[in-house]
Amino acid sequence: MISITSLSKSYGQNQVLKDISLSFNPGEIHGVVGENGAGKTTLFNAIAGIDGFEGTIDYAKGNLKDVIGFLPTDPYFLSKITGKEYLRLICNARNIKTIDIREKNIFDLPLDQYAETYSTGMQKKLALSGILMQENDVFILDEPFNGVDIYSNTIINQILFRLKELNKIVILSSHIFSTLYETCDYLHYLKDGRIIKSVDKTEFQTIEKEMQGAGIQTKIDKLNLK
Repeated sequence: MISITSLSKSYGQNQVLKDISLSFNPGEIHGVVGENGAGKTTLFNAIAGIDGFEGTIDYAKGNLKDVIGFLPTDPYFLSKITGKEYLRLICNARNIKTIDIREKNIFDLPLDQYAETYSTGMQKKLALSGILMQENDVFILDEPFNGVDIYSNTIINQILFRLKELNKIVILSSHIFSTLYETCDYLHYLKDGRIIKSVDKTEFQTIEKEMQGAGIQTKIDKLNLK
């Protein structure tokens, strides 16, 4: 279990996250939604140990950084490193030595090519493959479906279901509500740095309606389209 208590994060005078308290249990998939700039990526960076913060994040099994797989929105790759070399590097980071990388290349990526030459979708699939090969217990996936083809999105959906069956903790963000409906058990609405609503699957529609009704019609009317 991951317990977040009174988490806040500021950049100078700008407070991005404000007193967030959440809990995530094994075997659950949690979605975090909100407009651009709401603080989703900052929250994920804090959980992953990339950014400092105020408050506490407790993990029942020990050091969270040792068991977490983080997929950022835009994965970074070293220059002149092939897909295969990247995956080997990622596995070495978890001391996983005996693994058939090519057999586990379920997205059929060109592993002998430099990762920096991959398309955006291919880079995301490479980074996802890496954290899956690490055999992590916790997965944070920031917009895993963006830029990825429809067939691969289907594969990612099935991967999420398998991770749930394996009792992993999964936290993800997406702007595509249909994928959230399909995969998530709980949904958390982040707005202006605060979690303003958390619901289970039976109430996802309330968050979708609230987000859709947040002044959208007024903004469209301002365009005075003709």
